[in-house]
Amino acid sequence: MKILCVCGLGQGTSLILRMNVETVLREMGVSADVEHMDVSSASGMAADYIVTSNELAQSLGGTDAKIIIVNNYFDQGEIKGALEENLQ
Repeated sequence: MKILCVCGLGQGTSLILRMNVETVLREMGVSADVEHMDVSSASGMAADYIVTSNELAQSLGGTDAKIIIVNNYFDQGEIKGALEENLQ
């Protein structure tokens, strides 16, 4: 399974999101290839899931990946809830 963590510029915020997603996935016992990048790069990448904010999700309309919305990239509880809800 491939998961992209996406922010506007693909620098700090998406890296933090990626680290938190990896931590949560480890706790859940789920194995995945997790990458971080900017929204324009993500729209052309093949992935199973994209984790991003509601605002940026609107820019990813052309992707086949399932979009998972997370409002607070630092809140592992919110990230865990969103992943559990969508990774079924």
